[in-house]
Amino acid sequence: MAIALVTGGNRGIGLAIAKELQTQGHQVVVTFRTGVPPEGFLSVPMDVTSSASVDAGFHYVEKDIGVPEIIVANAGITRDALVMRMSDEDFIDVVNANLTGAFRVARRATRGLLKLRRGRIIFVGSVVGSVGSAGQVNYAASKAGLVGMARSFARELGSRGITANVVAPGFVETDMTAELDVKRRDEIAQSVPLGRFCSVEEIAGVVGFIASEKASYITGAVIPIDGGLGMGH
Repeated sequence: MAIALVTGGNRGIGLAIAKELQTQGHQVVVTFRTGVPPEGFLSVPMDVTSSASVDAGFHYVEKDIGVPEIIVANAGITRDALVMRMSDEDFIDVVNANLTGAFRVARRATRGLLKLRRGRIIFVGSVVGSVGSAGQVNYAASKAGLVGMARSFARELGSRGITANVVAPGFVETDMTAELDVKRRDEIAQSVPLGRFCSVEEIAGVVGFIASEKASYITGAVIPIDGGLGMGH
């Protein structure tokens, strides 16, 4: 099996993805910027807003374990605010972490993937990258940017057996959404054709498929995991 690297893999969606890939038999490395490293995984500190930190993390993995063949760019942040109240810093910081950070990780990973002449680059996007979201101009822009970036990676690296895709979750059961009051949760669920939130395990299952040999002819795709909220977008 392959070596897989999951950024922001110490909690939430990232941790679920790490567990799924480990279940499939891959050797999984998770990166984290803050918080506690999860048990059962090799963990490497990495701040995706710093090229030096990304390079140091990859260097450690390549030196001590081997070249990561499956790259899941999951790390990201939110700074929600209505557009008239959104500062330059709030916009720039979110784009830097979510979009440029994913670029830093994928760019650094490409060195090893080109030598292997195979690999999977999987970006964790969002349905709001396609449909937008009030109060999330910065976040939506960063996630929309992942689509063009993934498709450019797909065209540039496809001849070397490297695929690049985006998974686009909708509303997800996380610690943050668990804190919403019942009325607001019901309002959100009613906007989803399937009438419920997505579990982190459902997202992880799709990532596991994209990382597998069964998905070897899928590249440049956006795979929605949103209960029909974006209707395929």
